[in-house]
Amino acid sequence: MRLSRSARMFAGLNKLIVAGTLILCAPAAANANSKYAGIVVDAKTGKTLYASNADAYRYPASLTKIMTLYVLFEEMEAGRLSLNSRLKVSKYAASRPPTKLGLKRGGTIKVKDAILGLITKSANDASTVIAENISGSEKNFAVRMTRTARQLGMSKTTFKNPHGLPNSAQRTTARDMATLGRAIQERFPQYYGYFKTRSFKYKGRRFGNHNRLLGRVKGVDGIKTGYTRASGFNLTSSVKRNGRHIVAVVMGGKTGARRNAHMTDLIRRYLPKASKGKRTAPLIAAKTAPRSFDAASLKNPPRPIQKPGRRIEPATGAPIVLASSAAPVKAPAALRAAAVAPAPAPVPGFGNQIPLPPKAVKSRFNDTFAVASALPPVPRQSPDASLTTNSITKAALLQAARARAGQDLPVRTDELAPTAPLPIRTVKTEAIEVIPAADVENAPSIAVAAVTPSTNAPEEMAQGDADEADLADSDAKPEVIPSWQIQIAAAETEAQAQALLMKAGAKAKQALRGSDPYTEPVEANGKTLYRARFAGFDNKTAARRACRTLKKAKFACFAIYQ
Repeated sequence: MRLSRSARMFAGLNKLIVAGTLILCAPAAANANSKYAGIVVDAKTGKTLYASNADAYRYPASLTKIMTLYVLFEEMEAGRLSLNSRLKVSKYAASRPPTKLGLKRGGTIKVKDAILGLITKSANDASTVIAENISGSEKNFAVRMTRTARQLGMSKTTFKNPHGLPNSAQRTTARDMATLGRAIQERFPQYYGYFKTRSFKYKGRRFGNHNRLLGRVKGVDGIKTGYTRASGFNLTSSVKRNGRHIVAVVMGGKTGARRNAHMTDLIRRYLPKASKGKRTAPLIAAKTAPRSFDAASLKNPPRPIQKPGRRIEPATGAPIVLASSAAPVKAPAALRAAAVAPAPAPVPGFGNQIPLPPKAVKSRFNDTFAVASALPPVPRQSPDASLTTNSITKAALLQAARARAGQDLPVRTDELAPTAPLPIRTVKTEAIEVIPAADVENAPSIAVAAVTPSTNAPEEMAQGDADEADLADSDAKPEVIPSWQIQIAAAETEAQAQALLMKAGAKAKQALRGSDPYTEPVEANGKTLYRARFAGFDNKTAARRACRTLKKAKFACFAIYQ
């Protein structure tokens, strides 16, 4: 049936009213989340496809570890470290708050395990180990991190530590983080693949990646999450699909679920707008060509290329005169005679070899390489002009290293830009039965070592990073990775959900052994509830066996793979 003209006019007017209402509501949404910042960049063209507060200062939290790994990869590229190199664990590194691998003072960890520990578990202790082994201290390492940021064009980023634990002077922007996300792929394609690691085992424990978009959003191949109370929930993502490539950053999310939902929405909206053609953007940090000359290991040096038409003179055993910048002088008669004189007579007892003091040679050799290995790599774009062939002595090298370590870099102090709204999407969930507060208020607080969440940690212990349980106010957070899980309830408060987990742990110790308890907020019918779950079962059979045991103990329970 055709609508009348007046009806069509009324419908159009109604649409204008709705649109105007949405526009007017935008500032209110921005005020509701002043921490938010976001950006989407086409990695092939360098074009910004979306930006909101992209240049406003924000706290990076564990996005810091992307730069920590960038510097580590520089050391590996320079040959000073390898995947199998052992890094020493100091008392200070072992004492870093969670999240962590639990490294012990005096122990060691392989570089490869440290890399995977940062990428999956976001381990603060491993971050400090890397910093101390490369630069001697977190402070010196942070200076190098900031210097590297400037070289990459990250003009508004300052680092004060290698892990992202709270420091009011450690700041960045969404745009700078997108630049870093692109640069680490361009400079180190041979190592970037580690960022797609879903989980890894270290000393009998399995650690899962906090980046829940891996394997769930098509094309996502990394790279890093971050969380502190001051920063909110952060995420840098790289997406390659159908010939397109974008790098996106979301900072200041109120929960991990909302952050992930917003990132997924940005990918859905802006990936189709990215270029499918050839790359046109200049490289931020090009991959360095492998070294073609190594004086310490060269066995068969190539012969110098002769000028065409020149005859190669036979070797006579005469001393070789190196080129000099001084004006040429006429060689003494004795030297001219030596050029045609026969080889000197053998030294008695040594044949034709002239002995050198072995201890002095070894000492000089070791000193030379010890000093050289202590220096950070000189940027290829701007070599240090103060180091010349006439000034490379042990004293000069040490002096240059100290000068670089103490370099004071400028920091911009721009004011925060106006904030913008954060699109918020609710989480779809299955129908769940709400456990009233009265049913769990008197639940016994039974300590169960295998399954009880830690509650005795200081406030900072929640601030290295957060997994996707979204426990913004919880302390030591278990890793939650795609696996068979069981859910026993959905409570009105997080404390009630944790009490139920403790009670269930006491009733089914054997069935729940090796699993990880966690709570997860979920919105249902306009209300926030908290799921009480155990994760980490090896298979469906183990999860269902645990449910049968809990049901006998009068708990509701169902198994799910998530």
